[in-house]
Amino acid sequence: MKKVFAVLTILLFASTSAFAADIELAKKSTLEEIQKRGELRVGFEAGYMPFEMTDKNGKFVGFDIDVAKAMAKAMKVKFVPVNTAWDGIIPALITKKFDIIMSGMTLTQERNLKINFANPYIVVGQTIILAKKHEDTVKSYKDLNDPKYVVTSKLGTTGEQAVKRMIPKCTYKSFETETEAALEVATGKADAYVYDQPNCVVFMAQQGEGKLVFLDKPFTYEPLAWAVRKGDPDLLNWLNNFLNQIKQDGTYETIYNKWITNTKWYKNVAK
Repeated sequence: MKKVFAVLTILLFASTSAFAADIELAKKSTLEEIQKRGELRVGFEAGYMPFEMTDKNGKFVGFDIDVAKAMAKAMKVKFVPVNTAWDGIIPALITKKFDIIMSGMTLTQERNLKINFANPYIVVGQTIILAKKHEDTVKSYKDLNDPKYVVTSKLGTTGEQAVKRMIPKCTYKSFETETEAALEVATGKADAYVYDQPNCVVFMAQQGEGKLVFLDKPFTYEPLAWAVRKGDPDLLNWLNNFLNQIKQDGTYETIYNKWITNTKWYKNVAK
């Protein structure tokens, strides 16, 4: 009987300790910090159309911005945008410059070693903007796997990774911004531009008519997701439930149609 009592005592102590640890973990959650602060600080790099941009009035706009505002509203806190250079955005999250990255970030295993991701909120892939002179000879990314073709993309992105991995024989040129890389093709200095589908849709609407060809079928699978610091299950749980909710109540569809399926917003974007 004493042994049974001892075992029960140990189990009770263990469960009590585990419960106490869970309470302490919850208290340390960024979700609690956001509530106490009354602000949701969102990190992004303005310039990735149509996800985060600056309009002619200097305001941040875009798909991610609208979702972030909806998120802050659901938390009943103020939305605080934190525009951050892409090459420093993950270190800035880790050092608590903001609470979450909402910046069209692709979920990759390499990034996941440093930060955690919520469930993907949209899936995109790499597509190709092609010089019109090649429309009869280049039908897919495979046709560009030749040194005679100059292919561009943005430095440090999954577009660049896709080029190096899937068409390694091409002549690759990297650029600091998406626009610089795409303009190389539009001005006849390169043969093809590889980048995320939404960005290519926008550039085609801007400058593609009559001189560029859009190979719009993605040749990679790339889920975009919100990133948070490691060790915060409560915030991840909230984010995943929030995403499911807005996809069910029509909020997500409204934002998607506003920024992804048309380009009417482009006339209000700062050039």
